[in-house]
Amino acid sequence: MVTTLDDTKRAAIASKLADMKAVQSLLISSEQALMTVCNDADVRERLNNMLNDDQKNMGILETVIVQYGVQGEPKQTTQEMTKMVQKLMEGSELSPYEKFAQFELLKHGQTMSGLLVHKAAQVVGADIEAAITPLNTVNFENRAHQEQLKGILEVLGVRELTGQEADQSIWARVQDAMAAVTGVAGSVISRTDDEMNIQDVIRMDHQKVNLLFGQIAATDNATKLQEYFGQLYKDLTVHAQAEEQVVYPAVRGFYGDRDTQELYDEQAEMKVMLDHIKSLSPTSPEFKQQIDRLKDVVMDHVRQEESTMFAAIRNNCSDEQKKQLATQFKSAKAQLQNQLATAQ
Repeated sequence: MVTTLDDTKRAAIASKLADMKAVQSLLISSEQALMTVCNDADVRERLNNMLNDDQKNMGILETVIVQYGVQGEPKQTTQEMTKMVQKLMEGSELSPYEKFAQFELLKHGQTMSGLLVHKAAQVVGADIEAAITPLNTVNFENRAHQEQLKGILEVLGVRELTGQEADQSIWARVQDAMAAVTGVAGSVISRTDDEMNIQDVIRMDHQKVNLLFGQIAATDNATKLQEYFGQLYKDLTVHAQAEEQVVYPAVRGFYGDRDTQELYDEQAEMKVMLDHIKSLSPTSPEFKQQIDRLKDVVMDHVRQEESTMFAAIRNNCSDEQKKQLATQFKSAKAQLQNQLATAQ
């Protein structure tokens, strides 16, 4: 039988994502603290723009963590570091320059963490790459923020040391560097979290599951089969329950009782099949046979949702209602993921 639904590599990435969320919260509180000690109108405007970006990026990170499908906790050292830095940012021990220097270090660390998760995903599995795609936005905006912070540090540093103003041409150099970063990254930056509707989020789940089926079909390695099926089991279980809690009750009125009940019935069949496959050994010939049967059921279900159900949502829900459903769906998934992790 499948002995565990967890995989150490995926758990390590989950922990790093949890670290990033903790640091993202620290970035936001640091920007708010820096706004109170900065009197330079130009720097304040740039800092306020960063704050808006980082508040949006917190939502993107939360979406990535839910789509990733494995819940993690920030390391103890990360928790201690965030408390220490927040205290310094809110205190009077550091000068404004020193506070901005500390903030730039946080931005650098966050950028490198995001790139690390991206590279780790390439090694571990295509389904992880799909789940973390929105992280590209966070990574590249953090990189652009770093370039702006170099200019801010020059301005504040020269002012603190000499009492005079730095050469303002530094801002032109910063803009050139930011343009280069944007030019390289622009083609892969994803939509922001607040632009995603319920169809977008469900479709992301479907794409990830399809990739997991492909990864299972492509290997006979028992360890890999257990890893991929463990993720498939968790993703499908949470996705189905979240749809039953949030989406299906919302669409029944305009999608119809018969069609909505068919979706419930298909997912009930899918859950029975998942539990049966979980009882099998990954080395058993029946394991992949049952996976193929499961894929047929799931893909039929996906086709119905993405054709007729999505059309019904598109024709009967406002853009705001679609976004609200997406938020409720992601919240339900996060709660269910935590419950599933606790129950194991």
